[in-house]
Amino acid sequence: MIDRAFEPVAAALDAVRIPGAALGVVSADGRRDIRFAGMAALVPEREELTRDHWFDLASLSKVIATTVMILTLAEQGRLDLDRPLTDAIPDLRQYDVANAAERRLTFRDCLMHRSFLPAAEPIYTYGDDPARLRAFVLQREWRHGPPVYSDINFILLGIAIERLTGAPLSAWPLGEGLGFGPPPGPTVATENCPWRGRVMKGEVHDENAFALGGAAGHAGMFGTIDGVLDFAQSMLRGDLLSPAMMAEVRTAGERHRTCGWENAFAGWHGGDACSAETIGHTGFTGTGLWIDFERGLAWTLLTNRVHPTRHADSGIATLRSTVGDRIITAWDERI
Repeated sequence: MIDRAFEPVAAALDAVRIPGAALGVVSADGRRDIRFAGMAALVPEREELTRDHWFDLASLSKVIATTVMILTLAEQGRLDLDRPLTDAIPDLRQYDVANAAERRLTFRDCLMHRSFLPAAEPIYTYGDDPARLRAFVLQREWRHGPPVYSDINFILLGIAIERLTGAPLSAWPLGEGLGFGPPPGPTVATENCPWRGRVMKGEVHDENAFALGGAAGHAGMFGTIDGVLDFAQSMLRGDLLSPAMMAEVRTAGERHRTCGWENAFAGWHGGDACSAETIGHTGFTGTGLWIDFERGLAWTLLTNRVHPTRHADSGIATLRSTVGDRIITAWDERI
């Protein structure tokens, strides 16, 4: 099944649109298939990709780590999704308690990206002290706009988790093959970063996550292909979250958003062949994960498409949807 889906990946590798890629498929009953090829690094030295390499998962951190953490804490009664973030972060915009709109944002608002917060902000340009930058995030009067997919939403959720647990995000157990960096094995290179003056390898690619100490609510996780598939299989089996919290993940709200995830819609990155019971998420470095609950099937495509630069046309959006359609077609033919 996976060979047909890997053909467009191999073509992208041959065309040097992406350096390396790993594609994995897993079913709820444990069937697993993986293909990988290409280079883990091109510069400063060439390194072939293996099954054991750790990828910078980028925004997959939002769903594999932060969303699971928030929903677990909600299940434990340590937060209420529909209560304001100030339950966990009482000092949020503390100098304008009466009027600050940030103080009215709920956990659900941030999980579903329905806040007024901007998509991104170069937080790393405001300093190099993680504690001071967290304080900056909490006290800044953020510009208002329509709801968009926002890293700031999840940076705030990450701070809330740290406050509620009294520990950094990296202290949360994530399972074998998953973790906040630096990972314990060979790692895939990402960008030759102009700001840091080196190729990122074993260090988080996202500048804001790096400046915030390496682990933040929006980015900072690394994972192997098997680690991501283990997570996906646990989601398919319902092992990670209670039925009530799984319903939060699987139920779409505004703009095809569930708590943390996207829900399938025409033209999305997961392809058009998946069922309406499919959730997914992507990461800027070239990663992605999709889970089709109706079929009991999940797949992940991990690449280092930003190596050695993000300023190139990798064709990742088309590649993702093409791979998804081929996986579903092959799966349906097989059964």
